[in-house]
Amino acid sequence: MKKLICVKEMEEFIKTGKTKFYVTSDMIITPSAKDLAKNKSIELTTESQGCELKSNINLNLSDSDLDSEAMLKLFKAMMNKGLLQEVLKCLKGENLPYESECDVNGLKIVRGNTVKLDVFDTGNPDANAHYQELVSKEESKMSAGFLVIEKSRFDWELTYEEIDYVIEGTLTVELNGKTYTAHAGDVLFVPSGSKVVWGSPDKAKIFYATYPANWADLL
Repeated sequence: MKKLICVKEMEEFIKTGKTKFYVTSDMIITPSAKDLAKNKSIELTTESQGCELKSNINLNLSDSDLDSEAMLKLFKAMMNKGLLQEVLKCLKGENLPYESECDVNGLKIVRGNTVKLDVFDTGNPDANAHYQELVSKEESKMSAGFLVIEKSRFDWELTYEEIDYVIEGTLTVELNGKTYTAHAGDVLFVPSGSKVVWGSPDKAKIFYATYPANWADLL
C-alpha cells in the first residue's frame, strides 16, 4: 500500500529544517503538499539518499574493528535500512559519461549538459564525428543518444530504423543522388536499408533514436 503524503506530513518535514524531500516509489504526494513544498523552497527528488552517502547507521566501529565480522554487520545494517541496493546502483553508474536520475520502474532522466562525447568510428578517418549513447540495448528495445558532426561527411548504411532531431546546426543527408538539408528543430526518419551520406557544413548536434536498440551489432 502506498504512503500518502499530505500537507500535514509536509509541515512536519519542514520543521526538521531539511531542504530536500526524497520521494520513494511507494509514496503519493498530494497537489497541496507539492504546493507547500514549492512555497517553502523544498526540493522534491527521486534521487536516492544512498547516492549522497548520508546514512544514519551508527555501528560504533573504529579502524581496528574493520574485519570480516564488522563488514558483515555493516552490510546487514545497510540492508535493513534499504541502503545497500541504492549504494550498489550508484557505484554501478559512477563511471557513466553523464549524470542521470533513475526510477526502479525504468524511468531515466539524463542531464544533457553533462554528457561527454566519444569519437564516433565512421570508417572515414577524415570525418569529425562524436557521439554518446544515452539509452542502451540493456535498458530498452530502442536506443537513443547524441551525435555531433562538424564540417565533414561520411557514408553510412542503416540496417535499422532511425529518427533524428536536429538540436543545433545544419545536417545534410545524401540519398539516391539528392541532398536533403535539415535545420535546428527539424525531425528526420530514415528507414532501414538506406545508404546515405551524413554531413554538416558547420556543426550539427543531433538527438537520435534507433530501433532495434542493438544497431551497432547489425552493422
